[in-house]
Amino acid sequence: MKPKVYVTRTVSPEVREYLQEHCDCKFAESNDWPGKERFFASVADAEGLLTAGSTPIRISDELFDHAPRLRIVSNIAVGYDNFDVEAMKRRGVMGTHTPGVLDDTVADLAMALILAAARRVAELDRLVRRGGWVKGIDKELFGLDVHHATLGIIGMGRIGEAVAKRARLGFDMEVLYFNRSRKPEAEARYGAVYASLDELLARSDFVVILTPLTPETTKLIGREQLARMKPTAFLVNVSRGPVVDEAALIEALRSGTIRGAALDVYEKEPVDPDNPLLAMDNVVLLPHIGSATAKTRRDMAMLAARNLVAGLKGETPPNLVPELKGMVPGRLI
Repeated sequence: MKPKVYVTRTVSPEVREYLQEHCDCKFAESNDWPGKERFFASVADAEGLLTAGSTPIRISDELFDHAPRLRIVSNIAVGYDNFDVEAMKRRGVMGTHTPGVLDDTVADLAMALILAAARRVAELDRLVRRGGWVKGIDKELFGLDVHHATLGIIGMGRIGEAVAKRARLGFDMEVLYFNRSRKPEAEARYGAVYASLDELLARSDFVVILTPLTPETTKLIGREQLARMKPTAFLVNVSRGPVVDEAALIEALRSGTIRGAALDVYEKEPVDPDNPLLAMDNVVLLPHIGSATAKTRRDMAMLAARNLVAGLKGETPPNLVPELKGMVPGRLI
């Protein structure tokens, strides 16, 4: 008998076919959240769950109480801050994610945000559309150069290294990085220089945040850290919204403590209509699209499906989250 799984997201025909080959599948009708009651009814007999970090339910004891047969949860995401890893350990539930396949896509977006912020792309697009371009290009429309500027990367994982590659080899930028551990290969390949967080903030023209969301990184960038940045510098966040104290960022943008920001993530998503960031010309805003290309999302979903099937077969999935490595469904190796 095939194991029962519930899939909370719409997936491509290829992923759907692969899952149905190996599992007894129940698919969500849309990506809209059905509410807790309907969700818990859908997972009541599930042994596997294929979901995304954006699904508004934490993988925790509450879920396990409603899904007592659950053996593995597979995230279509590299982040897994929706996992209560201690609860998963206690219940013997594996958790997987999709690192690697989205690195270049997210790195592309990080560079796009740097360029858009520095050259005021979104702001000047709006100016042209509303008929505000009435004379030649004057200094009030000037932006800043990206080439040969200094880039500070907070979180030098795979995506951080992909950003460093683009910055150094494509734009001749000086690259600083702050990470839990040194990355000698990145230093050798891209001339990246390890720095303390304070030094990185003080020296960088652009600060890109690429850390996972953990208790240690929550509000890592607050009023004190923003005050250490150059008044001409830009903050770019493509990691998780709560890594930045949003109220402190708004204050820094209003006061001129920093020149601007470019954000793909926020403390609350979707953004509230009255969020002051929406009215600021010195901020580029995107709707959390870091990995959102058709190919990358297909690849992520297929990798998540393969992780799920491996776990249900009693195999060790290739992409167990680090805190749960060594587990197979229901027991430790």
